[in-house]
Amino acid sequence: MNFRRGRLREDPEINLIPFIDVLLVILIFLMVTTTYSKFTELNITLPTADAEKAAERANEINVTIDAKGNYTVNNVPVSFQNVAGLAASLKAAARDPAKPPVVIINADQFAMHQMVVNVMEAARLAGFDKLTFAAQTGTAK
Repeated sequence: MNFRRGRLREDPEINLIPFIDVLLVILIFLMVTTTYSKFTELNITLPTADAEKAAERANEINVTIDAKGNYTVNNVPVSFQNVAGLAASLKAAARDPAKPPVVIINADQFAMHQMVVNVMEAARLAGFDKLTFAAQTGTAK
């Protein structure tokens, strides 16, 4: 039995207004809670020091490493064959064997890290446990 004879069938409608409201609330929530981070390449700034130059101390060894891999110990060029040879050069440069000196590493910014590690290992083999790194003074930018 069909009780709806004379009536036309209406097409069902989907009301989109509540759906849009819910989507806007979700969008606002995501925008507020999301952290935006920018991934870039690693920028490294070499250290600079603004302090006054310290007075020369008698019990220190200056080791210089240039970009080509040349070592100098107290401004005397040293050829590098192995870490033990560099340790012997550091021991020879010590002025007072009773008091261990401070080893100051002056490395060029383009020197390989392994060269600095070699000096640190040579200082350990020589028995010098005080190390420091020299930095250039900063300039106003």
